[in-house]
Amino acid sequence: MIFLGDIPIENARRFPEHEAVIFEGTRLNWKQFNERINRLSNGLYSMGFKPGDHIAAFLENCHQYMEIYYALAKNGLVTVPLNYRLSEKELTYIITHSGAVCLITGKRFIEKANNMRPELKDIRKYVCVEADAEGMTPYEDILKTGDPGEPKHKIKSENDMTVLMYTGGTTGRPKGVMLSHKNLLAALKAIGGDGSLPGARTLLSLPLFHIANWQAFLFHLMNGCVIINRGANPEEILKLIMEERPIMLNLVPTVYQYMLQLPNIEKMDFSHVLHFSVAGAPMAPEHMKRCQEVFKMKFGKAYGLTEAAPTVSNLSGHEYTLEGDPKLVKRSKSVGKPFKGIEVVIRREDGSQCKVEERGEITVRGDNVMLGYWRDPEMTRKALRDGWLWTGDIGYVDEEGYIYLEDRKNDMIISGGENVYPNEVENALYQHPAVLEVAVVGVPDEKWGEAVKAVVALKSGQKATEEELITFCKKQIAGYKSPKTIDFADDLPKTTVGKIMRKEVRDKYREGRDKKA
Repeated sequence: MIFLGDIPIENARRFPEHEAVIFEGTRLNWKQFNERINRLSNGLYSMGFKPGDHIAAFLENCHQYMEIYYALAKNGLVTVPLNYRLSEKELTYIITHSGAVCLITGKRFIEKANNMRPELKDIRKYVCVEADAEGMTPYEDILKTGDPGEPKHKIKSENDMTVLMYTGGTTGRPKGVMLSHKNLLAALKAIGGDGSLPGARTLLSLPLFHIANWQAFLFHLMNGCVIINRGANPEEILKLIMEERPIMLNLVPTVYQYMLQLPNIEKMDFSHVLHFSVAGAPMAPEHMKRCQEVFKMKFGKAYGLTEAAPTVSNLSGHEYTLEGDPKLVKRSKSVGKPFKGIEVVIRREDGSQCKVEERGEITVRGDNVMLGYWRDPEMTRKALRDGWLWTGDIGYVDEEGYIYLEDRKNDMIISGGENVYPNEVENALYQHPAVLEVAVVGVPDEKWGEAVKAVVALKSGQKATEEELITFCKKQIAGYKSPKTIDFADDLPKTTVGKIMRKEVRDKYREGRDKKA
């Protein structure tokens, strides 16, 4: 058996002087990093926290965040990562629902944490990172008193939960996804974590509270180093790429788009970056083509979700092409084939398997699939059936087994009895040179039941009218799929990983049926 906390132990043994993490001037080798992890793990145990306790992490990206993940994994505690962009009401719900008994907060969120205190009845101890705060234990004080040796209390099973990660709650309250050591390590090994890249670096800009944190754990599993970026500022990302020379990047489409607009980006040398990956949401082909021109690299893309820790399938960079053989161009629209050890079947509502090219719900089976939803047996029964995870995503497979992702089941628009998938409409609009961002949603309509609406943000200095974009769209896709109306916005709401939030856009138009449709 291998556990998440074994990663720093093994690296400290084999590569003690190699760098493990780099963050804002702090550079820790594996010996230093593992010792800090041990001090935190033993320090928390001395404070009375025992295996099975849940500890919430309310932090921006920092090396301490990774220390928390590993330290809790070593002594059987559970990390509850918190999305710091949520409201105090939403955070209070998650912390309470998770059963967390300790809250570790960063200096930026001290006030927010204090505001929530009266409602957080189960929290026994508050810890503060990067600052001293009244009524909170300084993080570094715990490390000063904690034993630097390996924790003596051992984890019993690889199936023990080690991370409780809450999803965005697109269909209501956020759901707590229970991930075990086995789930996380199976996902990492499927991606390629069985290899070894001592000293190789990756740049992490996506939030550590998100399942996109796999990137950091993957490089650590392969004996590499993680350059941690506090946020996703395009200028800062570009600076770190040039100075620290990572070999791998994993960013969301919106970040790539903003990077493309930075001054002199075409003159930069990205030859040291061996792999660019697109995360969080599909990238429009027009934007992908521009990325290929500027970054001089093939882009890989993958499909996954929190409930799969997050690995499902992958289309490698050498398989992606926007020109040439029509068969290969079509294949590039897929999300590839399942990773090794992971099975995917497209199913109808009754559970039967769909035929080739037939749309249905994507179901997944593998050791990476979650234990279930915390304190929600009903949702667990719906999502996990006979060992298969029903993802809520609609897609199909071709005759060669490549998976094509259509859309979220809950995002599908039914207009006049026809199914319309927002991704297809958005990709058509993205081909217009003036369009920067777009969200397509269904809005109430007396005639059609639902009408297709697009909300568009234009590129700086560009102009386009509603009529022009609708006409343009009808030249790309069927008329019934094209937007009936288009609204314009300066910016679209996004998640912390930069994914456009269709639900928030859709809710705006469903608050009252008297809204423009």
